Amino acid sequence: MLKNSALIIVDVQNGFTPGGNLAVAHADQIIPQINQLAEVFENIVLTQDWHPENHVSFVENHVGYRPFETIQLAYGPQVLWPAHCIQGTQDAEFHPNLKASKAQLIIRKGFHTNIDSYSAFIEADHQTSTGLAGYLKERGINRVFIVGIATDFCVAWTAMDACKLGFETYVVADASQGIDLQGSLQQAWQEIQAHGVKRIYVKDIVKVSETV
Repeated sequence: MLKNSALIIVDVQNGFTPGGNLAVAHADQIIPQINQLAEVFENIVLTQDWHPENHVSFVENHVGYRPFETIQLAYGPQVLWPAHCIQGTQDAEFHPNLKASKAQLIIRKGFHTNIDSYSAFIEADHQTSTGLAGYLKERGINRVFIVGIATDFCVAWTAMDACKLGFETYVVADASQGIDLQGSLQQAWQEIQAHGVKRIYVKDIVKVSETV
């Protein structure tokens, strides 16, 4: 299972963990599981939210709106988030407990001022590629395991795009943490599995790794 495979670690940053500007409750508790997986993968990719201060998704840049309200942009609906993971700030740094120093690639996303970016593969306009698919395919990788924050947003979008791009795709349930806004977590699982994404657990991957 691990041959021709990559572990994609999504947005395990200070900004999305307790104490961060857009903290997901208990998100720091999945880091030991992610570190355990990082030990058994040869190919690891990190994603890093990396916004300019004037980013279109920040509620602070829209007069008269409140956090988590939705506006319409040229590419469709956009949730307005509190400012987070601003380029070069501590909020944007990887969580200090994450042990993934052998990762070969960091995909920074959300750095285009007028486009948000949840997926590691394609930005929210559904047109702008990050180049990750080409990188993986050039290295002969056809299977991806996705972990991180948040299950119902960046992890889910990454997983669905990976499937669309032809990768055999797994989301590791116990190495991902959801926000769960009004049932969004269950809805995300239903949607990604409808796309062909498979649900898996850390113990299953570790068990297979011990046999190869």
